Amino acid sequence: MTGAPASATGGSGATPVRGGKLGTAAVNQASLWNIANLLTMARLVLVPGFVMLLLHNGGYDPAWRSFAWAAFAIAMITDLFDGHLARTYNLVTDFGKIADPIADKAIMGAALICLSYLGDLPWWVTGVILFRELGITVLRFWVIRHGVIPASRGGKMKTLSQGIAVGMYVLALTGPLATLRFWVLAVAVVLTVVTGLDYVRQAIVLRRQGLAAERSAAAQEAVEAAAEAPGSGESADRVSGASDRVSGTSGARGAAEAER
Repeated sequence: MTGAPASATGGSGATPVRGGKLGTAAVNQASLWNIANLLTMARLVLVPGFVMLLLHNGGYDPAWRSFAWAAFAIAMITDLFDGHLARTYNLVTDFGKIADPIADKAIMGAALICLSYLGDLPWWVTGVILFRELGITVLRFWVIRHGVIPASRGGKMKTLSQGIAVGMYVLALTGPLATLRFWVLAVAVVLTVVTGLDYVRQAIVLRRQGLAAERSAAAQEAVEAAAEAPGSGESADRVSGASDRVSGTSGARGAAEAER
């Protein structure tokens, strides 16, 4: 005991909480186990179970394929809810940002590969869809520092059509339903290619705009630095002129992109 008041020691007068770091870690850890992340984890767990059900007894038992369809349907339904819950109730975590797209691609990729392995789905269809999904993931990392490309209506329709088409192929359908699933798959493939190309276009435009903004900001910083330096009025004018030219070029490029 020093007898000094709390203000003299830099404190607030409150009794320090022992194990404060442990308490903070516990809160952060608890936030990981929210409903959105639990749904994502359940979807990841469903992937190996779905594969075992689909390939059971050689992969041609209608009963086991119905069980596999149920697992696939649950995975698709949870995909609709986990992201919405995370955004609506502020449950977004770093784990969810990484695990959610992985879970999406894992269940769809597993279904496509298994169906092609069983001979129910052409390998080129599986290749086109997986190439698109993996390519878009790479593009996201390529432009992530410049911004985020929002999900489009076409992308949502693509996801829905893929889920319906693959689900119909998981089931042992015959007759008119077997014909119908072919056309649903054709729509899904078309939407996959079209939305993939549109995403590439948006990523290129976003990156160009981001780089132009960075160049403009760097030029502005150079102007300010030159203006602050003693006896550099003429230099500042030259740098300012260069900055204006960079901004004008960036504006012209942005206008051109807008016209496209």
